[in-house]
Amino acid sequence: MPIVELPTGITLSFESIGSPDDPTVLLIAGFGAQLLSWDEGMCEQLVERGLRVVRFDNRDCGQSTAFDDVEVDLGAVMTAASTGQLEAARQLAAYTLHDMADDAAGLIEALGLPSVHVVGASMGGMVAQLVASRHTARVRSLTSMMSSTGESHVGQSTPEAMAALLSPPANSRDEFIETAVRSSRVWSSRRYFDESTAAELAAASYDRSFRPAGTMRQLAALLATGPLTDELAALAVPTLVIHGRDDTLITPSGGERTAELVPGARLVMIEDMGHDRPPPLWPDLCDRIADHGTRRKRGSRNRRPITARNRVATGPRRSSVRPWILAADAAGLLASSATVSLQWPTVGTGRRFCTGLTTWKAHASQRSPEVVHRRGRRRCDVRMHER
Repeated sequence: MPIVELPTGITLSFESIGSPDDPTVLLIAGFGAQLLSWDEGMCEQLVERGLRVVRFDNRDCGQSTAFDDVEVDLGAVMTAASTGQLEAARQLAAYTLHDMADDAAGLIEALGLPSVHVVGASMGGMVAQLVASRHTARVRSLTSMMSSTGESHVGQSTPEAMAALLSPPANSRDEFIETAVRSSRVWSSRRYFDESTAAELAAASYDRSFRPAGTMRQLAALLATGPLTDELAALAVPTLVIHGRDDTLITPSGGERTAELVPGARLVMIEDMGHDRPPPLWPDLCDRIADHGTRRKRGSRNRRPITARNRVATGPRRSSVRPWILAADAAGLLASSATVSLQWPTVGTGRRFCTGLTTWKAHASQRSPEVVHRRGRRRCDVRMHER
């Protein structure tokens, strides 16, 4: 696939599908997920609706620039973020989601495109939100899909999804595929889950690129970014928020909160959709993405006014550590399996914050994590016990 080098020195692997004469939609993948997570069949359906599709690998993923020469102390980032020291966390991380958003904007410019429709899924949804916030002139419309705001009190994973995230890492290609299918079954659309499709995506992702260290750096970037409440409340781009009612990895409150914050945003909750994009839903999803790009810009009489409820939401930022992790799909997430050693930050009365992927990997001292999810709380406890 072609590679473009940005003025910053970052190289991005991308693919363009469709006619350059058509309006372009830029697809941003989620945490640890490659451009393959945007299925070619769905891309072709967008092309059939008169759009040119550009999908790409985020930095530290797939065939884009790897930051292997940058050492990140993930435990230190977690400690700083969990105690509200976001500036310190950003100094410790290799980059933040803001930098990933700048990469996407750089790709738009490098391709000679004045503006595009931006669609992001899961963590990619947060990156897309930042592209729209930081590079408004480059964004004709925003679609945030199965994503959230970075706030700790919305979008929490269910206990079952969290347990799937905490599965031991795979030691071989076959074990990786098996684990990917098993975990994907938990958070995928229950009605449409197909084991063979999940296995094919896992195998293709594993064979194309395997960068567990890069995924750890993406996690540090996510933690160091913090909530995006201020950015979302100030967005001046036509925004569509799509979320599945059956999403257990980032539960619907994440999408609902996103739409609540963005002035004039439209929220669409999809029945029978989990944390994936199954083929039976492609026609509906593609129709909505394509139709959104042709709607009237803000200022029309359809605009939803900013309410007092929205204004309240733009107060002080909360800690960015939260009991769920963003991922575009099981293959992208599990392709990052790696064992890491870190010191868990203890908070308050000995409770430890759970961030999903890190607790899943943190068993360097021959301990495995036990997740205790308590309803109504904004965090889940992680207890370490001997195997």
